[in-house]
Formats: sequence, structure tokens, C-alpha cells
Amino acid sequence: MQNSIKSIIRIACTSVAVLASMACSPRHIAPLSVTDLMEDRVTLDGVLMKCNQNQAKARTESDCLNARIAIDRLASQSDPVKEAKRTEDFERSREQLRMTQERQRQELEQKNKVDAYHLPVVPVEPSPAPPSANDSSPPVARESSP
Repeated sequence: MQNSIKSIIRIACTSVAVLASMACSPRHIAPLSVTDLMEDRVTLDGVLMKCNQNQAKARTESDCLNARIAIDRLASQSDPVKEAKRTEDFERSREQLRMTQERQRQELEQKNKVDAYHLPVVPVEPSPAPPSANDSSPPVARESSP
């Protein structure tokens, strides 16, 4: 019986020690995702500051990597104001191009346009005079052969 009580106490102590060590160890915190960092700029700035100032303060290397990826993606996204200005500039240049092409088309039409009042005069042979009323001979009809 002595052995059984000692073994139960030994197992209980070992279990308490294991549970205590598990409770004291820090929890594993999953690294922040790139999209989470992109949405939360304050956290992104904090992670980048820790990564840049003191690498040991950063939680994991993957946090630093994800923060740098998030910064690159945010930088590649265009600002709506800049995008609107770019679109406005494009529309203005397209309108200028259209006006230039329209002027060129009108100039070409002016060159090819025919002005009836400034055409050269071409001599025309007079048509034969119609038979006069003084001729009393009847007109001659021609016969056609089949």
C-alpha cells in the first residue's frame, strides 16, 4: 500500500508541475496577416517600428515580412485623388487630339472642295439649231431593218 500512495503522490506532483509549466509558457500568437495589417494602419506602423528599431522586440520574423508586404501593396494602390486627376488629364488630352484631328479633316475638305464659281471655263460647241418653222418639208422617218 505504501508504494501505491507514493506513486499516486508522485504522479500528482508531476501532473501539477507539467500543468504549471504549460500555464506559465507564453501562448503562441499567430503572425498578423497582410490584409489585417493593411486594414489597421496603427498596428502596421507599430510592427514596422519594432522591426526597424530593434529586431529582438519584434514578435516574429513573419510579422516583419508581412508588414513590409503590406506597405508595398498600400504604396502600389493608387490614391483616388491622383486617379481622378490622371483621368481628367487623359480626357483633356483626348479632347485636344480630337479637336486637332477635326481641324485637319476640315482643312482637307477645304482643299478638296469644288467651288463652282471658280472653275475654269471650258468652251462648249453649240448644239445644232432646231429645224426652223420656215422649212415646209416634212421630217423624214428612217426605216429600221429587222
